[in-house]
Amino acid sequence: MDTMCVDATTIRSATPVADARETARIFLEGLWQPAVDSEVADTVVLVVSELVTNALRHGGGTYLLRLTANPDLIEVAVGDPCSQAPRMRAPDLNGGTGGFGWPMVNRLAHSTKVTHRPSGGKTVSALLAR
Repeated sequence: MDTMCVDATTIRSATPVADARETARIFLEGLWQPAVDSEVADTVVLVVSELVTNALRHGGGTYLLRLTANPDLIEVAVGDPCSQAPRMRAPDLNGGTGGFGWPMVNRLAHSTKVTHRPSGGKTVSALLAR
């Protein structure tokens, strides 16, 4: 099993979502057997982008990204300090306030879950077929 963790509080970048996507690409390129094809890699990067965006927008402005791979699955897990779970809502087609990310993650992932931490906050995880 391969694992990589990135704590956004140590990055301090003006482009944290882009940094998270790049981290995911580097992680996926480092996996040897079985190799990840480009369609799976694009899906993982998209899920990372959506979960990190949600953590920054709705979860308190910081995140912890953990990527884990085993022979069958890749797990994208994003923690943030807010205890409120993501929710399905009607996408805002006119005002630009979102509503597309969480439904998309749920469609792309094999499964999703929200784990509330006893110390506060949550981790949102998505399992993707490798």
